[in-house]
Order: sequence, then structure tokens, then C-alpha cells
Amino acid sequence: MSIDEPRNGKPSGVQLQQIEGFLEVARQGSVSRAAEALFITQPTLTARLHGLERELGARLFLRTPRGMRLTEAGHAWVPFAERAMRALVEGRDALEQVMTASAGHLVIGSAPAVSIYVVPGLLEKFVAAHPRVEVSVRTGHSEDLVDLVLREEVQVGLGREIHHPDLELRPFHKEVLVLVCAPDHAFTGRRSVTMAEVTNEKLIMFDRTSSYYEITHAAFATSRVKLRRYMELDSIEAAKKMVERGLGVALLPATAVVREVESSDLIRVKVRDAPPMYNTIAAFRRRDAGRPEGVVAAFLSLLGTKD
Repeated sequence: MSIDEPRNGKPSGVQLQQIEGFLEVARQGSVSRAAEALFITQPTLTARLHGLERELGARLFLRTPRGMRLTEAGHAWVPFAERAMRALVEGRDALEQVMTASAGHLVIGSAPAVSIYVVPGLLEKFVAAHPRVEVSVRTGHSEDLVDLVLREEVQVGLGREIHHPDLELRPFHKEVLVLVCAPDHAFTGRRSVTMAEVTNEKLIMFDRTSSYYEITHAAFATSRVKLRRYMELDSIEAAKKMVERGLGVALLPATAVVREVESSDLIRVKVRDAPPMYNTIAAFRRRDAGRPEGVVAAFLSLLGTKD
């Protein structure tokens, strides 16, 4: 390996092996002892030293009866040679840390609902296993995440499945929509209700730009029933609060209502004749990004632990 830097307008080809040999001779004060320490022959080391002096245009050692002594130029070059070797060692250590995911920087793009209800659990496991890795999360709708991934502004996108010729998809989570109501609602205590019965209630809808909005409308169309009354909000959290206050019922992602259902702030109700209502959440990367390595590979390996 060489360090190619200009010298008087001419390219330089200083070899790291030459630098290593120079420093060892400076430490040992002897070519023979230095060659033995480096497990090479004395002529090989001598050739490296001569080559280094030619590249640098300066004599680095004087041969004396007491051994090899650094010249003034040699003394001046020692700290730079040591810096070069330290940089190599540190660079190798940094590379090993990145490749083994013991350090580095992971940049994820995530759809809003995924970043709130799915990503925290994933990152809790990831950070526990890789505490020295820095993590950044950028949020946007799935269509925006595609652009972020393609522009290489994020390493991994997490959102609904969007098929694109330049993306590689890895589905890892099925987000099911479930019907919830307030504890004192008439649906509470019922074993199940029908889609037609749901249309008699005010349905709390959220985020017209979300794919869940489309899925909800498509489900009622498939069931051949028409929504009569509904309220539109811009977030799942707002929708939950409205349902808790008895302002209507809602079809919300199951992961979004886990705590409220466990605490009985919301009641989950089965809709027996509902068509499948779910979003498939996928991780996507550039197709030409190659095999996942380092922090990206470590994060993607966690996705297999989701449902």
C-alpha cells in the first residue's frame, strides 16, 4: 500500500512497509535487529530504506560503528512516520468496528405511524446490542422515504410496501386495523359487530394522506356498505383521544392502541364480516447497495424478530 502525495510536482509512492521499516530501524538502531523484529531479511529492509530515501529526497540514516543513527532529516520525519502508522491502525480499528456493528452511524427513514409504534421497540433492542452506534431517524410518508433511500440520505426506509425497480423490499411486519370504542360505548360487551353496524356510528378517520385511510374506505366498499358519518383528524393520537371521549369509534393500527386496550381506556371490538384490513410494513434499500454490512446488516437482522 502506498501513500501517494505530490512532491515537487511529481507523484510520490511512499510505501507503508517502508515507513514501518524506517521506524523499526530508528527504534532498534540496527538494520539486522529491525529486520529480525519485522520477520524479513536484512537485504529486503535495506532496499526499503533506500527506496524511502529516494522518494523523500533525503538521507535518513548514517551508518556508524555503533549502528544506524538518524540524520537531522530522519529526526524531523519520525513524528510524521509515527502519525501515518497510528492513522493506519486507527483506520483499521474503525473499519473493524463498522463492519462488526460495534460502532458507526445508522440513518433510518420511517413512516410516521411506524416511527411512533414500531421503531421504538426495534431501536430498544438494537441500542442494547450496539450501544456505541449512533442512530438517526428521519420521518416522512412512504413515498418520501423512497426518495430519501434512492438519494442515499438514509440507509434503510421503513414504510408500507411500495414497489420500485430500484428498491429491494424486505417485508417484516403486518399492521392490522382493529375497531376500538370507549368503555361506555354500546359495542362494549358485544362478542362482535358487523360492518353495517359500524356505519351507524360516527367513524373517526385519521390522516387523509395515509394508506390506512384508503384501506378503511376500501373495506367498507368491499362490504357494500356506505359510511354515513365520520370525523377526519390528522393523527392517530388525536383519533384515540376522540374515541376515548365517546365522540365515535375508529379503525386504528393494532400496535397504536396496545397500551389503551391493556388499560381499558379503549375497548377492542371484533368485526366479524370485515374484509382483511392491514398494511404490510417493509424495510427497503437501494437495489444496487449490495449485501448489507455492518450497522445496516445488524439492524436488518432484528426485523426477523418482529411478527
